[in-house]
Amino acid sequence: MVNREIGEPEYQLFSQFLERQSGIVLGDKKQYLVRSRLAPLIEHFGFTSLSELASNAAKNHNAALRTAVIEAMTTNETLWFRDGYPFDLLKKTLLVNYTKKRTPLRVWSAACSSGQEAYSIAMTILDYQKQDRHAFSSGVQIVGTDISDDMLMRCQEAEYDNLSLSRGLPDTHKQEYFEASKGSKLRLKANVRKMASFKPINLLDSYSAMGKFDIIFCRNVLIYFSPKVKKRILQQIAACLQDDGILFLGASESISDLSTDFKMVRCSPGLYYTKKN
Repeated sequence: MVNREIGEPEYQLFSQFLERQSGIVLGDKKQYLVRSRLAPLIEHFGFTSLSELASNAAKNHNAALRTAVIEAMTTNETLWFRDGYPFDLLKKTLLVNYTKKRTPLRVWSAACSSGQEAYSIAMTILDYQKQDRHAFSSGVQIVGTDISDDMLMRCQEAEYDNLSLSRGLPDTHKQEYFEASKGSKLRLKANVRKMASFKPINLLDSYSAMGKFDIIFCRNVLIYFSPKVKKRILQQIAACLQDDGILFLGASESISDLSTDFKMVRCSPGLYYTKKN
């Protein structure tokens, strides 16, 4: 009989482990979340209780267990063109400033999950090019990053089932940018896929090697981190942005008390941040 409860000592030990490894702060009384996310792993790894699994993961001896646990605890909630306004702002207001760049337009989708955000950006740029076919003649580079190897593999496959496709994707974009794949899935066409590349990045680590970006999407990610970690991540993001570069955060996220590197730009609707010179 598998015991899906987790004792308080094991929960505290696991919480500290998770914050060290991923920056995610569980806080008190989130045992239910640990139960729901990790229960499927108990028998898979040969444990008899959730406390045993959590304790072993926290000891950091089993790389496969550690990876599986972090992937299970990482929130991968996503949808196409999430919140709407960032993509509308790109198409109607912001992209025009980059159309004649002599170097590729570079966009980073941080914590990209299964790729919907990165590919939504790609489709937005392709939509823009319909009205200006000479735009971005130096190319476009969209980089999606995530901590989860499983999510990155899904990004690279670029195949989505009916449920995924029903979440925020306009029918017009489904018809124009997707093609039939195995089973009932649809796959993004090559002209969309080639605009994006994907790589593993933990936001707790250094990412200066990725170079400078014109636009960064880091949405609905910072809410999981402590204020101290948020400040460090924002400092590193600022270092990765070109002068006057653009940062999109989640609709409910605020950095007013966390960073002096950015200036808020209010729009109707929505907002974004620019890097201060």
